[in-house]
Amino acid sequence: MNGLHVERETRLVARVPAGSIARANLVALYTITRREIHRVLRIWTQTLVPPAITMTLYFVIFGKIIGSRVGPMHGFSYMQYIVPGLVMMSIINNCYANITSSFFGSKFGRYVEEMLASPMPSWVVLTGYVAGAVLRGLLVGIIVLGIALFFTSLRIEHPLIALSTVLLGATIFALAGFINAMFAKRFDDIAIVPTFVLAPLTYLGGVFYSVNMLGSPWREASLANPILYMVNAFRFGILGIGDVPVWIAYVVMLAFVVVLSAVALWLLKRGVGLRS
Repeated sequence: MNGLHVERETRLVARVPAGSIARANLVALYTITRREIHRVLRIWTQTLVPPAITMTLYFVIFGKIIGSRVGPMHGFSYMQYIVPGLVMMSIINNCYANITSSFFGSKFGRYVEEMLASPMPSWVVLTGYVAGAVLRGLLVGIIVLGIALFFTSLRIEHPLIALSTVLLGATIFALAGFINAMFAKRFDDIAIVPTFVLAPLTYLGGVFYSVNMLGSPWREASLANPILYMVNAFRFGILGIGDVPVWIAYVVMLAFVVVLSAVALWLLKRGVGLRS
């Protein structure tokens, strides 16, 4: 009887028009994304205000106090030079934090099982959570960039490069956060990677300095840091300067998006860390 029931359900699904399936997937994607956005806006004092305060302190301490002693870099004031790096740093940190806390919360609350039991494809679940994290990153980036304008003047040299770099960088760390959340078994686990991996890579990613200032072998070692390419591509989009060629930065970022997407989808389909 069970075999006949499964076979009958398979035949019914096969008869569903492709257009209906596509519409159902779009509704599911919209629902997950809307829930993630609502979550960000509902607790805006935790998701949007802290990065604004933190970046304001960075601008005051590093830009004003230390920057006055450092002097200009590549024809720009030190404040102008570090703005793209600080904006990108705030974006990737918040994308990562958003998706780890949200998806792990769905595991902790056990409502992720409802999504697993639904006919929703894995790519819809992944895209919905990633879209919510990317949108939070964009909001934070806009806020931080607006705060920066109170301290210095900026002119975006290459808007498309700046925007595409933000989207790619935010997507990369949203995917990385999703993978972290899948393996996490308790709330402490989602703080390990940001503390011991993300923070060192960020501070060594050329946010506060030019990688060309480093001697060998530190300069060569820095080229293995993926955040370096995101920061420099965004800096090129804002200021028109960078330490690495933009096309190399795009190749690195796109490679990370493809690899992390494949890993996340494979883990999601296998149900790693989701089924107790």
